[in-house]
Parts: sequence; structure tokens; C-alpha cells
Amino acid sequence: MNDDHYNMSLRKFLKQVGVTSQQAIESAVRDSGKTSGSLNVRVVLTSPDLDLEHVVDGQIELGGES
Repeated sequence: MNDDHYNMSLRKFLKQVGVTSQQAIESAVRDSGKTSGSLNVRVVLTSPDLDLEHVVDGQIELGGES
């Protein structure tokens, strides 16, 4: 395995995930009309090739009054 190629490919994928996820969340928040409080969010990363399922749960604060 070429470590440099692997690291660049991994970083490119994670950047794409971050950017597109942010866009999807921002669009959904706009469409919902919600302007305050918080959102419960979950990201599920899977790779059938690696038998991987990684779950990250969190909250995004919208600001304003809850």
C-alpha cells in the first residue's frame, strides 16, 4: 500500500463527506424553518469491503432560544 496515495484518497473522501453533509444539513434546516434549539444528528459510515459500520451521534445547536 502506498501510504501517500492512501492518505490523499482518504482525505479527499472525508472532505467530500464533510462538504456535502454540511450542504444537506443547511438545506434541510432552511426547508424546515427551524431557527432555534438543536438538532439530533447521526452519521453512519459503512464499508462492505471491510465489514465496517461506524456510527457517530451528536447535536448541532442552531442558536436562538431552545
